[in-house]
Amino acid sequence: MPETSGPNGRTPETDVIDFRAAEQLLAARDPRGAVKLLDEVVASHPENTAARLLRARAFFAAAQLRPAELEFSIVLEREPDNAFAHFALARTYERQGRPEQAQRHFRLAAALDPNPEFLKAARFDS
Repeated sequence: MPETSGPNGRTPETDVIDFRAAEQLLAARDPRGAVKLLDEVVASHPENTAARLLRARAFFAAAQLRPAELEFSIVLEREPDNAFAHFALARTYERQGRPEQAQRHFRLAAALDPNPEFLKAARFDS
């Protein structure tokens, strides 16, 4: 007997396949295609932080900055120690012309993970 499908008729396998396909689409520079697949995955599993983070990255790549900001913020509510999410939110703020908010998140990212890219963006020396 097949696994029970969710309220929208999707199975866990469908969601995994769509998540992996969205990763491939994002890597192939098709962020809008990735967002379309991830909308269904997130609708089925709103608690799935990995899906939300991938969707946030896709929104950012598609220059949909407000939705990217929202998704990165949701990820950080759930995982306040996620250095990459802080860094990506900072880049989002930077692209929106919000340097003070960007600087705060660049510094949080660098404090959580001494990744050279995070440290450079944090500009602790200035």
